[in-house]
Amino acid sequence: MKKYGYIYTDLAAELRDIVIEEEVSTFLEGIESEEYEVHGIKVHWVKVTNSAGEELIGKPIGNYITIESPDLREGDIDAHENAIKVMVEILGKIHNLDKDSTALIIGLGNQHVSPDALGPKVVSKLLITRHIKETLPDALCDNTRSVAALSPGVMGITGIETLETVKGLVERVKPDLLIAVDALASRSVGRINATIQIADTGISPGAGLGNKRKSLNEESLGVKVISIGVPTVVDAATLASDTIERIIDEMVAASDIGTPFYTMLQALSAEEKYAMIKDILQPYSENMFVTPKNVDAVIDRLSNVIANSLNISLHPGLGREDINRYIY
Repeated sequence: MKKYGYIYTDLAAELRDIVIEEEVSTFLEGIESEEYEVHGIKVHWVKVTNSAGEELIGKPIGNYITIESPDLREGDIDAHENAIKVMVEILGKIHNLDKDSTALIIGLGNQHVSPDALGPKVVSKLLITRHIKETLPDALCDNTRSVAALSPGVMGITGIETLETVKGLVERVKPDLLIAVDALASRSVGRINATIQIADTGISPGAGLGNKRKSLNEESLGVKVISIGVPTVVDAATLASDTIERIIDEMVAASDIGTPFYTMLQALSAEEKYAMIKDILQPYSENMFVTPKNVDAVIDRLSNVIANSLNISLHPGLGREDINRYIY
């Protein structure tokens, strides 16, 4: 994805679509993709199968599943329950835990910044059982797994690289699975707070914002890592670029074919358009990302969806009737 380095996004589905659009081909070597709808929720499953696929979209070999619905950002209880049902089904397919397994959930992000507070909010709503399993095992039913969680904060506050904190914790807790929850970036306004991505390849905190930290993955931690994220921001220059691109498309449609003006507009690449927008927006475009004004309420609702999905998926004794029972 080096030649598409102007794109700020964490979503594999978007990266795949960008490559298809730029390469003008639906066949991508090393990339398998499936789209379907279940319970009113759109599911897009992208699988990177080899190094060629890694090179194409800049993502490691593995599965990237996005679930999407505009109703996720609204207070639609039915849509939220359907999303929970879909997430539980997907997590069940990729975590492969037995009843004696231990799961460690890491809530990445800064709890003091609303668009980045998803991870800490999810952790605060989880059913945590590891301490009870160790000290009062008879107090829990057999269908409850050992679950621990932590929000390590961000390096700007703690002065500690997230990987250092998590690695020390993994060495001590020895989990069978680590789940990292984080806020992501998207290149599409329509996907902001309306999409949840689940991946079994780990995560690089801040990658979508151009602030890449050391990756949390099986190679660096010695344990399988599943990441769950929601795009909460979009790059300001990308937003402006998309708007200008629509204007340019309208101008192309209104221009006479073959004229110098028409030829000039047609010759502009997506990267050139983006660079032009960044130049125009200077000095404001640098590290400037946009989020909806109601982000506080939306993040609270989405953290409920993710926490409930994890509670039900990690504890087989819980069902849909227990939704929100452990949310505070």
